[in-house]
Amino acid sequence: MRIAWKRGGLGLALAAVLALAAVRLCAHGPAKEPEIALLIGEPYEAMRQRSSAVIDPAIPNTEWYNIPHSDARLRFIDKQYGFITPLASFFTVSYMEGVIDSVRMSPQVEPLLLDDTLKIVLDLQAQLRKGGWVPIKAQEYPPFADTPQWRAQLRDVNKGGTAYWQAGDRYQVMLDVNRFKDNSHPTEERYLISLDLAKPWVE
Repeated sequence: MRIAWKRGGLGLALAAVLALAAVRLCAHGPAKEPEIALLIGEPYEAMRQRSSAVIDPAIPNTEWYNIPHSDARLRFIDKQYGFITPLASFFTVSYMEGVIDSVRMSPQVEPLLLDDTLKIVLDLQAQLRKGGWVPIKAQEYPPFADTPQWRAQLRDVNKGGTAYWQAGDRYQVMLDVNRFKDNSHPTEERYLISLDLAKPWVE
């Protein structure tokens, strides 16, 4: 009887510990994803101090780029034109003499199926539109959409798609989507997204 009581007491104690852990997790939420938080044109070191992802310091008096030490999302912190991407494995922050010049990244951690690709691209475009970005060169490079025509174009390995968005005279984003041969999923159509962010460079 005493052994049974002890086992029962141990079970109750374990349940209480698990319940407390669950309450704390709900109170604090899941761990935040590593992020690079920046502005184009700001000091590179300000970005390093603000970001939760680890990235190397800039090399003095040079033009170069660095890559975060882990997967990280981009949080573009402009008060009007800001947006957030999903986690990225490919992520470069370029600088010129200690000042952030541009970002180039692929906002995903692996090549994606078309449905998942469109979900990310359309969410990014929705954030841009909400923040006041506008499509440019839309006759030649219309914004992405989930339509049969766009899906057929993206499936064509010789085409893919590109769209340009601009924030006043301050920033420009290029979104690019292309088929990608993923040896980890040889029987599936997989896609890569590229996002370039800088001061306007295309008229």
